[in-house]
Amino acid sequence: MALCEAVARGSSGSWPRVLLFGDSITQFSFQQGGWGASLADRLVRKCDVLNRGFSGYNTRWANIILPRLLRNGDGSDSPVAVTVFFGANDSALKDENPKQHVPLAEFAANLKSMVQQLRAAGVPAAGLVLITPPPLCEAAWEQECLRQGSKLNRLNAVVGEYARACVQVAQDCGTDALDLWTLMQKDNQDFSSYLSDGLHLSPKGNEFVFSHLWPLIEKKVSSLPLRFPYWRDVAEATPERSLLGGGDQ
Repeated sequence: MALCEAVARGSSGSWPRVLLFGDSITQFSFQQGGWGASLADRLVRKCDVLNRGFSGYNTRWANIILPRLLRNGDGSDSPVAVTVFFGANDSALKDENPKQHVPLAEFAANLKSMVQQLRAAGVPAAGLVLITPPPLCEAAWEQECLRQGSKLNRLNAVVGEYARACVQVAQDCGTDALDLWTLMQKDNQDFSSYLSDGLHLSPKGNEFVFSHLWPLIEKKVSSLPLRFPYWRDVAEATPERSLLGGGDQ
């Protein structure tokens, strides 16, 4: 009976979804070895993992576009899990990068607004993970800024303020939080190897994110069955019955 139920669920047109919403660190996460790609691989045939990362975006812009990323407002097709991963751009220094900078209080308010939008769309608080920006390696990022003809436009201490605000919002809203800023600097370790240019993730950084994110996501999707039966269980003479529960789906 369990197999028949799984077959029936597998044959429906709507697959469960995990939504990854963030800035460039999310957009690039589907590259080879990326944390998003690893997540999609782990969840293959159980649900779709959708990358909705927008390079350069801050929470001000993300808060505006989020409604367009949600299919229905009645919860009938809401994601089973959502990651909200911003702060690397919001925390840019106002004097050096006013376009991307978002004041700390507004950053927190924007995160709360996005949580509320997702909740209204049918995503339970238990299905959400707020991810803080990783720490900033100032020396490496300054070299990247100089190559682009600008001054150092971010500071790790400031990023830390935004990370703490993100964790506080998660506590206030009853969601999970993944505090990369703290974890990557635990025990005063050298975190530079987690970053490719001082800001974005290196292969090692992607592995780090996935290793800490997967336990949070796994508990949200643990009840999802494998979609459609294992190939050895498909009846050779009547595959429709095996695949479609009798062909009436």
